[in-house]
Amino acid sequence: MTPAAGLFSAADWQYLTGPLQLIEAAGVDHPTLSVADFTDPARCRLLLDELGPVIGAPSRRITASLLSKRLAFLITGASLYALSACNRTLDMSADNCRIDPSHDGRRWTSCLPLHRLEAQAWPADQRDHARGVLVDQVFAGLIAPLWAVLHQVSGVPMRMLWENTAVRVYSLYERRMADFTEPASIARRDADWHFLIDAPAALFGWSANPLARFLYAPTRRANGDTVRFRRTCCLYFKATQPPVYCRTCPLLTIADKHGCEPGTAKQR
Repeated sequence: MTPAAGLFSAADWQYLTGPLQLIEAAGVDHPTLSVADFTDPARCRLLLDELGPVIGAPSRRITASLLSKRLAFLITGASLYALSACNRTLDMSADNCRIDPSHDGRRWTSCLPLHRLEAQAWPADQRDHARGVLVDQVFAGLIAPLWAVLHQVSGVPMRMLWENTAVRVYSLYERRMADFTEPASIARRDADWHFLIDAPAALFGWSANPLARFLYAPTRRANGDTVRFRRTCCLYFKATQPPVYCRTCPLLTIADKHGCEPGTAKQR
């Protein structure tokens, strides 16, 4: 058992290290990159060129978008779940995180390696401050530099990268943490959600708060489903054969207007 495991319930630790893929960096048995290596344009360009054929992406731009979706899931999933579900903060500073782009040709096998799996519990009167520090670490300190270099070397639009990030956070709060039953957990989750939506752009290292920017109202599809459609397409369909579309893909709204389906809608 790692030192951090003792600060979480057995169920929470299992969830963090299972579905959310948190792991101690020393225990990873395959190559990963430091944040400094990933944000070196030459290294990042080489990574995208090597990863593209593995995931079936025909261009750097598509590879960068799909990689950003995976990294956004890993980075925001464990860190924000620990905050809202467990009332703990992980050390998400750039020097404590490794970047794992692993894919086996069929699916992502990557994890979130942290050098120090330390978790901090905060008294109620310090929690608001600690939450702000964590959000700044996760978004402005870690994600923003990663997205900047992906944009630089591939030309993938920053709006696409940040919407990729936003939809991962929405899924975390609206699906993965939707079934809380304890009043304290529900109140903490809801307070953290509202903080994230209302947080200043500076905490994200972008020109706007992306979680507020891309929080569009759900719409009802022709088939009866209620979906919050994206405004930018992540280009996943271009890396699948036959094309597979995410459930929130904006191309599905075009298909609805014409009474047709562009392809297979996949819940991702």
